[in-house]
Amino acid sequence: MNAQPPDTPIPERGPDPGAADDRRGQRTSFGDRVLEFARSAARAAVLPVIAFGLALVVGAIVIWVSELIVPGGELDLFMAADAYSALFQGAVGSDRGIINTLTFAAPLLLAGLGVGLAFRAGLFNIGATGQFLMGALASVAVGTAVQDLPAPVAIPLALLAGIAAGAAWGFIPGILKATSGAHEVVTTIMLNFVAISVVAAVVSGPLDQPGSPSPITDDVGNAALPIILGRNGHTGIVLALLAAVGMHWLLYRLTLGFEIRAVGANPDAARMAGMRPAFIIVLTMCIAGALAGAAGSIVLLGVTQSMTASFGTSVGFDSIAVALLGRSNPLGIVLAALLFGGMRAGAPLMQISAGIPAELVDVLQAVILLFLVATPYLFRHWSRLRDIGGSVAAGETTITRSYGGGTKVA
Repeated sequence: MNAQPPDTPIPERGPDPGAADDRRGQRTSFGDRVLEFARSAARAAVLPVIAFGLALVVGAIVIWVSELIVPGGELDLFMAADAYSALFQGAVGSDRGIINTLTFAAPLLLAGLGVGLAFRAGLFNIGATGQFLMGALASVAVGTAVQDLPAPVAIPLALLAGIAAGAAWGFIPGILKATSGAHEVVTTIMLNFVAISVVAAVVSGPLDQPGSPSPITDDVGNAALPIILGRNGHTGIVLALLAAVGMHWLLYRLTLGFEIRAVGANPDAARMAGMRPAFIIVLTMCIAGALAGAAGSIVLLGVTQSMTASFGTSVGFDSIAVALLGRSNPLGIVLAALLFGGMRAGAPLMQISAGIPAELVDVLQAVILLFLVATPYLFRHWSRLRDIGGSVAAGETTITRSYGGGTKVA
């Protein structure tokens, strides 16, 4: 036998070099984390940058063709460059332009966060328009009722009313989806038209200011948001940025955010893991509606301060493009909202300086959305870009997979 004598001391086990290597591998430096973040951000930005670049090309073609079809028009190859230059100058070329960009971007950011959150849960929230309108309506109703109260009291009341109304409007398609399987695309579109009719009826009736030539509400008075930048930069801009920070914290730091992403990825697997997909769907739609309602509130309290019976907005549908362009990531949505807000802010100067109608901005936004949907398909079927297509396909889901689903969620 080769047994060790009892009086022989047993050598102490030294540190395992392999374990030390594993620990060193697990500890990454701050520079490595920054580099990995930059790489992931670059991969996520491939699709939006390509879509935006292609949209600029299509916009230039539209400008050239529109010049040629005008009687006596001549082709000016520099016309598109002049138009884009004026658009850029109007957006960020002055302090006033930057403030206008932020003002236009704030409601887009709030509504885009709501749409992006719904995407994360596998829901296609088309109802941001209705939620926006109901938020604005509730804010003006409460704002006019408390217009004489001190601003520190009136402003929170009006804001909370708009947020609550938007959440309630989002609760309806959420509970229908969770209990009966009614698809959110259908229900939210229908609720958009219901909201338009409700606004017209309420403003023309109980909220109509006596003696006005056309239906319009009273001014919100002390409930108006304070101006903190220039002539029209209201505090809603700060609220929108705080909402983006909060959304990032929710999605990536809280258990609820993990459950939302898990339900969006696979509701059945989430249910097997002990989560409640039905509850998550309802809660997600309420949060999305609250964000869109907050967007309506800051527009009403910070910009118009009153409401007409025909009060309308393009923020609801623009927020869908913002969420898609931002890849449903809060940081990406911030950048996309600033881009769209800049285009809205620069459109008047483009029309004045270059003679290009401001509606070109609508064309650019529509083409961006088109290429956002079409470009991944082209990547997958273009062999020379197979590697890039793989990186995009491996990125974050931006379009919900639930479009064809209509089953009840338990």
